[in-house]
Amino acid sequence: MRRLLANLFGSIPPVVETAQLGDVHQLAQLHGASFHRGWGAGEFEQMILDRNTLTHRLRQGRQIIGFSVSRIALDEAEILSIAITAARRGKGLSRALLQTHLGHLAGRGVHKVFLEVEENNQPARRLYERMGFRTVGRRERYYRDASGQQLNALVMQRDLS
Repeated sequence: MRRLLANLFGSIPPVVETAQLGDVHQLAQLHGASFHRGWGAGEFEQMILDRNTLTHRLRQGRQIIGFSVSRIALDEAEILSIAITAARRGKGLSRALLQTHLGHLAGRGVHKVFLEVEENNQPARRLYERMGFRTVGRRERYYRDASGQQLNALVMQRDLS
């Protein structure tokens, strides 16, 4: 079936799956390319092994082109990070990844999901708003960019129940 889709559409369709230990180097590479302070393979390994952390990969063929990571505490979760490789942004993949990730969180009994997003990151804010998140707070000087400038974060929340 995948070959048929590849022949029809010219590429293998991306799939969202639970991240595996063998993915940690690709996940760390993608995180480092997406954020000022990238996480290492060891950090991803710890998250994948932690039963209170949910990590999904977005895979196309053998290449990981995105991921999402959340930490769960009782009936709440915090999205720690979500990223799509730069070459594939703007194609609706982050929405599909986030939708699947939220569905799995709900399946694990999560009722509320929180996240922080840099205040000026308009593409991310639009994604989260379209996915039903609303701003519930603000953290002054929460992030630091590559130049050392301090940036504000918005705290966003969504109910899954």
